[in-house]
Amino acid sequence: MAFVRRYEEPDPQRVNRWLAQSGVCSRREAEALIAQGLVSIDGETVTDAGRKIAHGQTLTLADAADAKLEGGFTVMLHKPVGVVSAQPEPGQIPAIRLLTRQTLYGRSRTIPGRDTRLAPVGRLDMPSRGLLLLSDDGVVAKAVIGPASALDKEYRVAVMGEVTPQKLSLLRHGLELDDRKLKPAEVEVISDQRLCMVLHEGRNRQIRRMCELVDLKVVDLFRVRIGPLTLGDMPEGRWRPLTPDERTALIAEAM
Repeated sequence: MAFVRRYEEPDPQRVNRWLAQSGVCSRREAEALIAQGLVSIDGETVTDAGRKIAHGQTLTLADAADAKLEGGFTVMLHKPVGVVSAQPEPGQIPAIRLLTRQTLYGRSRTIPGRDTRLAPVGRLDMPSRGLLLLSDDGVVAKAVIGPASALDKEYRVAVMGEVTPQKLSLLRHGLELDDRKLKPAEVEVISDQRLCMVLHEGRNRQIRRMCELVDLKVVDLFRVRIGPLTLGDMPEGRWRPLTPDERTALIAEAM
């Protein structure tokens, strides 16, 4: 499916720069697509790598461009407790070791091997479980953890301690970590000791540290969603590749 997007900025901008800022591809990749005649503006094929797009114009990438930009490989893993996202210490199991043919959920033309280098895109600490992305796709990484990303992440959190309206109010908006105010979070009570938390940023061990500040101890942390991606019914310890449509949706929502 062709990529189509309307340019809404007030000032004209070079096409390659805009595509890179949007997380669609790198500037070099954009220039290669232009050279191959795969980029058009308002129906006119772009031939100049320095071409600018103006407010109100619509840029289209041909279907063939999608195939060229899907060279990276991204997987969704249902990470169990006790597995580290990356850089294991002696005796620890890295998440990438779970990506085997036996643990594949569905089908994949690629099965990661010993030489496969997939980095975690947004870490999940060892005591936590749930949705973890691993990828060698720089565009996906920028969409998820880039400074301009608008993706939110949803968690199910079990806590010990009294959950009060005052604590919920502080968790939603009013806490600081590392001398910086946190962005507002969505926090709802699922049951007596279980919360649904949606974050719009990704500080180190953020949920555990937020809960500590209001005298709550996290006993289970389960990530169920990253932007439009959800675990669905994929069992713990299993993985599957991201589909092209999921990649497109992830990048689009990140904006």
